[in-house]
Amino acid sequence: MRLDGLAAFCAASAALIASPAMAHAHLVKSDPAVKASVDAPAKVALTFSEKLVPAFSKLDLSMAMGSQSMAMPVKTSVAADGVTLIGTPQGKLPRGSYTAHWTAASSDGHKTSGSITFQVK
Repeated sequence: MRLDGLAAFCAASAALIASPAMAHAHLVKSDPAVKASVDAPAKVALTFSEKLVPAFSKLDLSMAMGSQSMAMPVKTSVAADGVTLIGTPQGKLPRGSYTAHWTAASSDGHKTSGSITFQVK
């Protein structure tokens, strides 16, 4: 009985110690905000919960065209703070509905992905 308790204690302790190393980058803020209606933004900024690996993090932008979508050229970079992924459109975004698809790679090697939508008025 004592060995079972000791084993459970060791397993719980190991999980607590390993938790920070197993964290993933989660989206905490976006500009434009999710589902916002904005003037054409000069950039799309996505802020994550931890530092990103620039080589494996990206942002793609597409504009809804009826039942299809059109890729919009963007230059992707990670800001100096290390936690903000920046997508800079290569031209002024026309009026319409947009989806920013992102992949965020954290230093532990894990990738997360998702998307946000916004409107340009």
